[in-house]
Amino acid sequence: MIAHFVRAIAAQTFILVSTWIGAAAAEPMTFNTRARTQAATGSDRIEVVEKQVQWDPARTAVVVCDMWDKHHCPDATERVAEMAPRMNEVLKAARAKGMLIIHCPSDTMDFYKDHPGRKLAQAAPKVETKVRLEGWCAVDGAKEPPLPIDDSDGGCDGSPDSPSYKAWTRQHPALEIMEGDAITDSAEAFYLMRQHGITNVLIMGVHINMCVLGRPFAIRQMVTQGQNVLLMRDMTDSMYNHRKRPWVSHFRGTELVVEHIEQFWCPSVTSADFLGGEPFRFKGHVTKKIALVIGENEYSTWETLPEFARKELEWRGYEVSTVLATHIETAPDANTFGNFEAIRDADAVVVSVRRRTPQKAMMDLLRAHVAAGKPVVGLRTANHAFQANPPSADFATWNDFDTAVLGGHYAGHYNNKPPVAPHSLIEVVESSAAHPVLTGVKTAPFRVTSHLYKCRNLASTAVSLLQGRVEGQDAVEPVAWVHTTDDRRVFYISLGNVDDFKHAVFRRVLLNGILWSLKDPIPPAEFEITTADARAPSPKPEKLAE
Repeated sequence: MIAHFVRAIAAQTFILVSTWIGAAAAEPMTFNTRARTQAATGSDRIEVVEKQVQWDPARTAVVVCDMWDKHHCPDATERVAEMAPRMNEVLKAARAKGMLIIHCPSDTMDFYKDHPGRKLAQAAPKVETKVRLEGWCAVDGAKEPPLPIDDSDGGCDGSPDSPSYKAWTRQHPALEIMEGDAITDSAEAFYLMRQHGITNVLIMGVHINMCVLGRPFAIRQMVTQGQNVLLMRDMTDSMYNHRKRPWVSHFRGTELVVEHIEQFWCPSVTSADFLGGEPFRFKGHVTKKIALVIGENEYSTWETLPEFARKELEWRGYEVSTVLATHIETAPDANTFGNFEAIRDADAVVVSVRRRTPQKAMMDLLRAHVAAGKPVVGLRTANHAFQANPPSADFATWNDFDTAVLGGHYAGHYNNKPPVAPHSLIEVVESSAAHPVLTGVKTAPFRVTSHLYKCRNLASTAVSLLQGRVEGQDAVEPVAWVHTTDDRRVFYISLGNVDDFKHAVFRRVLLNGILWSLKDPIPPAEFEITTADARAPSPKPEKLAE
């Protein structure tokens, strides 16, 4: 009997030791995280911080938030269905590594009342917490600013008039619930984590601006309870309607909330950490590319145009590349543009060039861009961009770029340079006041310091939007116009000096012109252009009249 007892103890000890050794030998999970931080006090620049962290799978839970079978918003239902198979593969991989999977399809517990996973969660002993586990954890102004999107209409994007009702009955069936997984929609998730010694929480699911932040098992609450939290940013979606502030695409709205979370709550990762390859991307999520082609020596657009792109385009989700030649017109390499290959894949090209003759290879790409019917935006000296003598046969001109592409007819300029000469007085062309490019632009005349270009005799296919005259004179010149041929959209504006880029009217018209050329939505009149903050409109726009 004693011998049997000893053997039993020895066997049990062996099992315990073996289990401990196995647990100790388990490989940690490496995550490639991304967070954001303010570059410096008072700065509007946000720095992206990327680093690797390692988590013990045995101390890690994966929370699946509100991946319902159906939503009252049809578009939300479709996106969940599109994402669910990839998410299921992530759950398989996480489960295989020994992570606890907690399914949290809120308001569907009756469906799972007899499921072992539901009973597992219910059996977790309640624990006292320093901070109360609230049913909903709302925005705390002391910890974070308001969300960067307006979801006050419920956020249904493609079908904004869909009636709101409880359409869901269960979790999406594409997400497998396996033995050992838990099911809950309450603070039970945290109790279960405490029971299992879990300190790391990976959160995925929908919707990122609502439940993924606010549920008792979600980001705000888990961070508040002291858990290490990561958001899987490609396994989520938002309830955001692009017709609301900040008037960006639905997918960019989702990204803005991700960035908000990365800055104020927790880092993010992607499913590629589990599955390899590229992160998941919705089929409708397309990032458009814009190439800024800059080569001039008068107006400092090598500084102002990239700054404009950062503040007004990049945060909207556009990928912006700069094709740059030195601003020193007499330099030996004045006609050599770097990074011109960016033109090849560009959806739109913005040209701010003055009398340069680029490399033939670059000019071929630019001509191909135009021939393909892709948008062109011309700024200031673009109407005499490529009119010069090439230094060699390796460089090329495009003498009729102004007339053939921009639809203009540049004939020099007036010699009115303030303060020693009168201002240029700019106004909306009355017959074009309803054009989309003039959205948010008041009809009152405004002054600029750019000397006025002579651009009369536009192409018959061009429509003048802004016109100008030298203050105190009667002669009127077109200042901004659109030129549409063969389904190609071209926008040109003859303003663009340093002072113009400080002017809200100019910035708004330039933004509108770029968006119009790309056939993208233009923000409504209530949108106020910003000259300071890269992420949100300024409280007060600059006055249109000086």
